[in-house]
Amino acid sequence: MSATCGLTSVPTNVDPMTLPSPSPDTFALVTGASQGIGMAMARDLASMGHNLIVVARREAVLRELADALEAAHGVTVEVVAADLSKHEEVSRVIELIDARPVNILINSAGIASFGPLMKQDWAYEVDQFHLNATAVHRLTRAVLDGMLERKSGAICNVGSAAGNVPIPNNATYVFTKAGVNAFTEALHYELKGTGVTCTLLAPGPVRDAVIPDEEKSIVDKVVPDFLWTTYESCSRETLEAMAKNQRRVVPGPLSKAMNAASKIAPTGLLAPLIGRFYAKMGE
Repeated sequence: MSATCGLTSVPTNVDPMTLPSPSPDTFALVTGASQGIGMAMARDLASMGHNLIVVARREAVLRELADALEAAHGVTVEVVAADLSKHEEVSRVIELIDARPVNILINSAGIASFGPLMKQDWAYEVDQFHLNATAVHRLTRAVLDGMLERKSGAICNVGSAAGNVPIPNNATYVFTKAGVNAFTEALHYELKGTGVTCTLLAPGPVRDAVIPDEEKSIVDKVVPDFLWTTYESCSRETLEAMAKNQRRVVPGPLSKAMNAASKIAPTGLLAPLIGRFYAKMGE
């Protein structure tokens, strides 16, 4: 088994009974489960006894993860290889989950681009919009019918601290994440009293605990190590927030700082400052 699919124990501060209880017939749907936050949350949910439907483009990685989680925790893990930037692929996932009771949804799949909008690959920008925003919108709507009927369910959509600020050189990404942030927090209030919860995860820089120098991206090199949070700690903090029905969870020091700064600093000062930093990522 590769380190990528290594297992974690049940999150120590999460009471599984405050989330929808796992059962033989229900599933937690996790998108972007082949890496990062999505994979970490899939591991933690499986360790709590939840069956999973894991979605991402890389089928081989998903199958390795599924085999590991089924062997370790005795859960069922269904693998769905799909590119959620494509309308028909999202429709295929929706058709599949229509036949399965989904009691937890983690919308984690997403991509980003850096640099001036007019210098970006337009096809990539369009895919970014559909993956980060349209797929989140459609999948959230798709699971809500069953959750509301059962009066039980939990949704977590991954937005971003970047969605709080109109950041130059990150225009499409902040466009999508500002939408996800607002959509998720609006639903948090709409769903009060229904038995269904909706929590926004708004992270800043998140990565593996240790990255060899030769594997560091430009983002890894630009952002100091102490400002990062790990995927595992992000997952634990998010599940704790979902269990408490928090509206928003902001893990990690930089995302907390960005969240606070966006509330008090003048946009005309903050946006260009962050934009210069983001421009370096696009070089």
